Amino acid sequence: MPPQKEIVIYTQARYSPFTALARDLLTRYQIPYREIDITGQPTLADHLRPYIRDLDLPTLMVAEPGADSPITPPYPLETSQSPSGLDRGSLISQPNNQQLENWLHKHGFLSKPYKR
Repeated sequence: MPPQKEIVIYTQARYSPFTALARDLLTRYQIPYREIDITGQPTLADHLRPYIRDLDLPTLMVAEPGADSPITPPYPLETSQSPSGLDRGSLISQPNNQQLENWLHKHGFLSKPYKR
């Protein structure tokens, strides 16, 4: 049976430590993901703005295979709230290791949550 969900990671071409961390963690745990680089693609940036406002990248989402939107609507952001590192259900932006591992565990991509 094919996977019912996949990880999609939105990135930009310029270096970001958060993007490097997310790629490394996904690779280390052998979690398949699909990367979408929005550099020079204003329609993709516009597609993301309702979810993250200021294009805090990377943004990772749980999506149906081949889709470019979250599998379920992400939890809303308060007006002054930053999306960075915030688990919004089907979406997370600029997570650190602990936040990303816990988010992946919650969605069934890791067998256990973060523990160091």
